[in-house]
Amino acid sequence: MQRPSPPLLDMRGIRVTFGGFVANDGVDLAVDAGEIHALLGENGAGKSTLMRVLAGLLVPAAGEVRIAGDIEPLGSAHEAMRLGIGMVHQHFMLVPTLTVAENVCLGLSSTGRFIPDLKTAAAKIRDLAATYGLDIDPNARIADLSIAGQQRVEILKALYRGARILVLDEPTAVLTPQEAEGLFRILRALAAEGTAIIFISHKLNEVMALTDKVTVLRQGKVVATALTAETDARGLARMMVGAEIALPKIEDAPAPGVPAEAAVAILSVMDLTCRDARGLVRVDRVSLAVGAGEIVGVAGVDGNGQQELAEAIVGLSMVTSGRIILAGVDVTAAPIARRIGLGLAHIPEDRHRTALVEPMSIRDNIVLERIGDPPFSRGGWMRRDAVAGLAEKVMAAFDVRASGPLQSVGTLSGGNQQKVVLGRALSRDPRLVVAVQPARGLDVGATAFVHRQLLARRAAGAGVLLVSTELEEILALSDRIVVMFKGAIVGEMTRAAISVERLGLMMAGRAA
Repeated sequence: MQRPSPPLLDMRGIRVTFGGFVANDGVDLAVDAGEIHALLGENGAGKSTLMRVLAGLLVPAAGEVRIAGDIEPLGSAHEAMRLGIGMVHQHFMLVPTLTVAENVCLGLSSTGRFIPDLKTAAAKIRDLAATYGLDIDPNARIADLSIAGQQRVEILKALYRGARILVLDEPTAVLTPQEAEGLFRILRALAAEGTAIIFISHKLNEVMALTDKVTVLRQGKVVATALTAETDARGLARMMVGAEIALPKIEDAPAPGVPAEAAVAILSVMDLTCRDARGLVRVDRVSLAVGAGEIVGVAGVDGNGQQELAEAIVGLSMVTSGRIILAGVDVTAAPIARRIGLGLAHIPEDRHRTALVEPMSIRDNIVLERIGDPPFSRGGWMRRDAVAGLAEKVMAAFDVRASGPLQSVGTLSGGNQQKVVLGRALSRDPRLVVAVQPARGLDVGATAFVHRQLLARRAAGAGVLLVSTELEEILALSDRIVVMFKGAIVGEMTRAAISVERLGLMMAGRAA
């Protein structure tokens, strides 16, 4: 009788610790060739840590990794790559100053012994991009690409290197539904050719649609492994968090307590135009208003000017023409500090690049925007007791799970990092919240927490401008929705008149 072939990947008893914290506690994970295997869990459950072991970026305290039945001492990324292990990280592993082709070629001797053959590499990248529908210019500089573009580079990099075990950590977090479906076609084709794929996602509908098997981690341990067809999204969510979780909706939220004098818009944007460094129009004569106690959702396919609009409002980019009125004050050319003083809070799209200073402590990140204000400083000196008190208060109110305020924010899970960003922004009782992709990459529990916080600010009478490419998020939280296409607002609808079909047509630039 012929013995069955061993799994292409077999991780056994993996244990990883950071000081006294156990990130992986005897984790087993087996994936067959040609299988798409989902790895699920809350933020901080140990998924990314386990995959960093597989990618050779961490050495476990115990356990072993077998590739096609052979024990392999994975001690470096180079060794993992040699064994055909490719990983698309949630947080990009790219050099911003280099081009797409240069990033893809990094570490590859096959592209030239001393000087990379970038011309040949670029041609292959173009072929891959065309084949898989990934719109990327090989000669573009990484720093000039959108977040979605950078994610596509990570996917292309893994495909270029021909991995037979492919790990994707939240790969659709920055992709449109159409792009995500294109990626799924790619993954199914790769699986059909024998590639073992590990798919990490918090989008349970994607897990149900794409994967063959699922393993769930909770607090560093495996709590379940099952065939995807034998479970459902609700059951998976319950296994992830140990309880039933329902995402909040605006219909279930308290009505905003807005005084009569708040009838004037908290934010008015009038005929706003913004150009980038190359002179291209990114925001095209946009006008909109956000009232007190109102959430206005900005929908659209990523890259249609939503990010640039938000940056102009908060003061991170220059305005070519038009006006921005915040709380009755013209802030079109005002510095960021002035806008914050008028009650602006900003939840940026990318917490790693524009929200947090990762080597700094939780305490120092929380007080960043207020360090010059009393009672946090006096005579140019930081008052540590006051700062520590604020940090402890925010950590308790926003359920930031850490060893204490002095823990480096870069060592927190993604969900806890986002709670630090939320706590810093919302603890000042803002009048206007500009929230850009506030739940990107978060698990269902953390997403529910973020949504509750935004609805709480609405109930308190603040205005919220919610920019998101997640249509479900926009639909669940918005009083009004505007749609952007090619930098312009192409449509608007109130909650009572929302039509998903119309939204989809407007997002595609078609008349609705």
